[in-house]
Amino acid sequence: MHYFSKAAWAVGILSGWWLALATSASAQTPPPTPSGPLTLEQCLQVALQNQPLLRQARIDEETNEADIRIGLAGWLPQVGLTASAQHYFQLPYTVFPNAEGVSVPRQIGLRNTSTVGLTGTQTLYNNDVRLALRTARPSRLFYQQNTTTVRIDVVSDVSKAFYDVLLSQRQLEVLGEDIVRLQRSLRDAKARYDVGIVDKIDYKQAEILLNNSVVARKQAQEAIKAKTASLKELMGLTGAQPLALQYDTLRLMQDAAADTTAALNAANRIEVQQLQTQKALQEAQIDFYRLGYLPSLSAFGTYNSVFQNNQLADLYATRFPTSYAGLQLTLPIFQGTRRLQNLRRERLTNQRLDESLLATRNRINTEYEQALAAYKSNFADYQMGQRNLALSKEVYDVVQLQYREGIKTYLDVIVAQTTLRSAQLNYYSALFQVLSSKVDLLRTQGLLPTTY
Repeated sequence: MHYFSKAAWAVGILSGWWLALATSASAQTPPPTPSGPLTLEQCLQVALQNQPLLRQARIDEETNEADIRIGLAGWLPQVGLTASAQHYFQLPYTVFPNAEGVSVPRQIGLRNTSTVGLTGTQTLYNNDVRLALRTARPSRLFYQQNTTTVRIDVVSDVSKAFYDVLLSQRQLEVLGEDIVRLQRSLRDAKARYDVGIVDKIDYKQAEILLNNSVVARKQAQEAIKAKTASLKELMGLTGAQPLALQYDTLRLMQDAAADTTAALNAANRIEVQQLQTQKALQEAQIDFYRLGYLPSLSAFGTYNSVFQNNQLADLYATRFPTSYAGLQLTLPIFQGTRRLQNLRRERLTNQRLDESLLATRNRINTEYEQALAAYKSNFADYQMGQRNLALSKEVYDVVQLQYREGIKTYLDVIVAQTTLRSAQLNYYSALFQVLSSKVDLLRTQGLLPTTY
């Protein structure tokens, strides 16, 4: 028997270790690696599946659901089984009058007694379980809204990080095109110097500009790595997982437009909805203390089987059953004004929520005006950037042609190249800035999509 108990103990320990390792392995499993370049919508889908903060919010929902069921369990019957056994070394004494009317102590009972009882209670009314019933729906809604808040944060952050990476990639492409132009200009200037048409200043300036662009390209490459790492973090991906992005420039240009004439409706904001849910929970708490004077009523029933015998071997030979049922009423009479003070406190908390709701509506209006102003400013910059880009390309082509014909100086070429590069960089910066500001605008309006 001793050997088997040790074996069972060892098997239990090994099973526990195996279960812990299996659970740890499943919890630490990294998210699947995305296949191929991802669009913004695909990045958002990955983020909404893998972001740890969003997973925590879903766990909070499940935890709250368990709390709700714990509270509602008070409405269900509570059944319990009890069993006891005892042996009297000395039987208890009870005083009885004898035939002459003199009280004489006598030992009564049997030395071995065992009782098995089945007890059940059913709450008919209780303020605590009534509170659990009333707060179940708003509590569930509150945690769902909390998950929605996290989803909004994830969509907003991932979208802006996606645009930030694209901006750096486009800047890298612009710098690459600029380096190609500067290399061609350097060759032309060197050839003109070799034949004695110009002095060495032109090709030295071309070399300086080329070196500056090479350094800027290196900076852009490193910026892409850092911004991609930030995007992967927001998407819930590990640092070792590769991530490539794809986009449609025409689609991005179409997405830049937003409706700036829509009126602000603060009720669309999740912050207002959460405060309204908190008020529903607070009103339930007020009713809990307001109705605290009501009695608690419950039904109960008990069935006992009593076994008694002086001989231990024959203890369970004879059974003496007893059973009864009844109602229990509990009425609070005086609690030292505790209920009234709790009621006053909860009403003050409710007033504070009203003030928070008013402050939140004012803040939402300010955020909306700021986001709208930023979007309009960035959109105007984007439209002007489009025109400047077209003009700078046209100017560069003409100046380059005139320089080869000997009409323009190399200084004019440098100015045209610098203007073209600045126009390209400004255009893409304005494009992705207006896309990011559109995300902020939709968020302040409460209209940012979170389902992908």
